[in-house]
Amino acid sequence: MQENTMMLRDGRTLGYDVYGDRQGVPLILLHGTPGSRVWFLEDDETAKKLGVYLIATDRPGYGLSSALKNRTLLHYANDIEQLANHLQLDTFALLGVSGGGAFAAAIAHRLRERVTVCNLVSTATPFINGKPSKYMAKENRIAFFLSKHLPFIIKLSNKAQKKMIDTNPEKFKDIMKKSGSHLAKWDNDLLQRDDILNTTVVHNAQAYRQGVDEVIYESNLLAKEWGFAVEDIDVPVNIWHGEEDTLSPIEEVKLLAQKIPHCQTYYIPKAGHFLTEHDELWERMLATVVERR
Repeated sequence: MQENTMMLRDGRTLGYDVYGDRQGVPLILLHGTPGSRVWFLEDDETAKKLGVYLIATDRPGYGLSSALKNRTLLHYANDIEQLANHLQLDTFALLGVSGGGAFAAAIAHRLRERVTVCNLVSTATPFINGKPSKYMAKENRIAFFLSKHLPFIIKLSNKAQKKMIDTNPEKFKDIMKKSGSHLAKWDNDLLQRDDILNTTVVHNAQAYRQGVDEVIYESNLLAKEWGFAVEDIDVPVNIWHGEEDTLSPIEEVKLLAQKIPHCQTYYIPKAGHFLTEHDELWERMLATVVERR
């Protein structure tokens, strides 16, 4: 596991890992909520084959990145701009997964002259009046409710999960295999794979490295207005979404897609939330980045 860091202008630290072809097309990866810079336990051979340079970041308060009080979606565009300058990237592509999709959209909006293409994968969507979609899985809607109204309960739950990951990862993996009743069959099938579970343990351990407060804060952040109009995103956008996704319902994603001017949609039949774990889809996503070089 890498532990690359850089110092931001305000003195904070930004953590990131790199994978794939270091001389290839730059693609900045934005994790979900919770999540971290650890996307692979080994290098990604697909990115190497296609000539893609993967740069995965920790958002503030996750992994190696310093927290930023009262941050917004657009604040992270400033961090990414500094990271791109640090890595000497004139232009780059984006790929945001789940909650990371909202941040990818914000960066595409703010840094439109540097972003070649923005991929939103199983993306979160703006809430209407701060309420999650009625199509979202009940378990996810309850989590958003608790984060907003009873944060101490969700904090206890996240602390218990963090402790299990840190002290008994095998138990955590066993629970992951059995606790997907609210997920699509696609997702449950993927959660039976040891390679995915092993990566998930390290990924989540880094997400909770500094504690659990950031997960609660970011859940509330995603339930608010995004702070910009998606209609003003002036770069090519690809939306990749499973038609059976229970965590981010496709009904809301289709409404989002209609508002984005230069948007290409890839709706995957029978697919759930975890699209980047599917080898063929991952290769297709990276191929669209290369096409936009």
